[in-house]
Amino acid sequence: MHTLEPTLAKYPNPILRYFGATRPAFLSITLVACLIGFACASASGLPFQMDKAFVALFFALVAHAAANVINDYYDYQLGSDAKNDERIFPFTGGSRFIVNGVLSPKEARIFGYALLLSVIPAGLWLMEVSANGLFWIGLAGMFAGWAYSAPPLQLVCRGVGEPFIYTGWTVIAIGADFVLRGDFSTMPWFAGTPFALLVVNILYINQFPDMKGDAAAGKRTLIVRLGTRTARWFYLGIALFAYAFLLGAVAWGGLPLYAAAGVIALPLSLSAARDLLAYADTPARLLNAIKRTILAANLSGLATALGLWAAA
Repeated sequence: MHTLEPTLAKYPNPILRYFGATRPAFLSITLVACLIGFACASASGLPFQMDKAFVALFFALVAHAAANVINDYYDYQLGSDAKNDERIFPFTGGSRFIVNGVLSPKEARIFGYALLLSVIPAGLWLMEVSANGLFWIGLAGMFAGWAYSAPPLQLVCRGVGEPFIYTGWTVIAIGADFVLRGDFSTMPWFAGTPFALLVVNILYINQFPDMKGDAAAGKRTLIVRLGTRTARWFYLGIALFAYAFLLGAVAWGGLPLYAAAGVIALPLSLSAARDLLAYADTPARLLNAIKRTILAANLSGLATALGLWAAA
C-alpha cells in the first residue's frame, strides 16, 4: 500500500471519509468546463446571473463526484483496482477507499447513487428558470457518467469509454452556457471540445499504469485492446487535434480571437506525449507525464475561458 493511500485510521470522521471518496482534487476539470460555458454566455453579451451559475456549478461538481464514486464501486466489483500493482496513487488505480476498507462496497454504492439522484431536483429548478432544453443536456451528461462505468454497458470495459468522456465534459460546458443563455448555441461546443479532448487524455494516459490490473480483471480498455506500442500514439493525436480544433474554430469565426489563448498549454501536452512515447511500457516513469496532462487540460481550459471573458 502506498503511504499516501487512504486508511480508516486516516479518516476517522465519516464526513471527511465520504468527502475524500469523491476524489475532490480531480473535480477541477468540471469547474473549468463550467467556467468555459459561463464565459461563452458572457462573450455573447449576456448578463451573468449568480444564482443560476452557482447552482449549475455546484451540482455539476456533485454529478462528477457521483461518477467518481460509482466508477470506484464498479472497478471494485471487477477486481481491477485490487489487482493493480503498478498504480501511481493518487492519479491511477482508483481512490482505494473501498479496496483499503475505508468504505464498504455497499456504502460506496449507496453514496454514489445518492449523489447522482441529488442532481435531479437542481436540474428541474434550472429548467424552470432557464428553458426545457436543459433536460436533454442533463440527461446526456448523467448517462455518459453512468454508462462509462456501470453495467450492463460498462463502456470503459469495452474500449469505447473515451467518446463518452468527451461527451460528458463537452455537455458540461454546453449546459453551463445554456443555463445563462436559455437556448442552444454552437459557441460552447466550439470552446468545450478542445478542453474535453484534453480531459480525455487525462483518463487515457491513466490507463497505461492500470493496464495490467485492468487486463487481469477482464477490463478491456482501449490500452488493453491496442497494446502500449500502438496506443501511445493516440495520446499525441488527441492532443494535436484538440489544439488544432481550437485554432480552427477561431479562424472559422466560431470563437473570438482571444479564445485562442487556450493553446498556451500545447508545450505541456507535447512534453507529456514525449514521455508517454518513451515510457509507455514503464508505468513508474509516467508520473510527470500524468501531472503535465492534468495541468495542460486545466490551463488550456482556463485560458480559453479568460479569453472569452476578455472578448466580452
